[in-house]
Amino acid sequence: MARGKIQIKRIENQTNRQVTYSKRRNGLFKKANELTVLCDAKVSIIMISSTGKLHEFISPSITTKQLFDLYQKTVGVDLWNFHYEKMQEQLRKLKDVNRNLRREIRQRMGESLNDLNYEQLEELNENVDNSLKLIRERKYKVIGNQIETYKKKVRNVEEIHRNLLLEFDARQEDPYGLVEQEGDYNSVLGFPNGGPRILALRLQPNHQPNHHLHSGGGSDITTFALA
Repeated sequence: MARGKIQIKRIENQTNRQVTYSKRRNGLFKKANELTVLCDAKVSIIMISSTGKLHEFISPSITTKQLFDLYQKTVGVDLWNFHYEKMQEQLRKLKDVNRNLRREIRQRMGESLNDLNYEQLEELNENVDNSLKLIRERKYKVIGNQIETYKKKVRNVEEIHRNLLLEFDARQEDPYGLVEQEGDYNSVLGFPNGGPRILALRLQPNHQPNHHLHSGGGSDITTFALA
């Protein structure tokens, strides 16, 4: 059964267009390879899809550059001459800019001043003054930032020092840790309504009880009445 004739026009459906492109690209590359093998031809195909993807075929016996060089030689044209001249012109401009910048740097360092007239020297002097002004402003800003940073560190250290002093004073006033916060001894001892004011303390090994305290034989618990 004969196939229907396909009308050659742009395929509107994107999916169908990509499928057709892929199939026909593979068929074209297959034919190119057959020409290379059967006829010893040098074939190069470069294709770019509608999505921007590059596909190419080149005969194994030659490179793309060699094929372009052969094309230029056969046709008698220079494909690279225009681009080469454009690149050379760009290179000359960059060299001029680089040379001017180097000269300006030397002049700002006090060198290469013999060729400058009075107006140029005045302009150079003004530029140097403006540069010094900007440098000083930046320096003072950096110094100011450092001072603020050091002030914050000093305030933090002072705060830590005050807290340590408060903690030290609290321990001096309450060496046994009886009262951690403000309150009376009754609440600490568990006598909120008052009661026997008897206190038992465990002394440290190196702490000897006073003569008016009564302790049991060999015990480290000393009991005495609170005044």
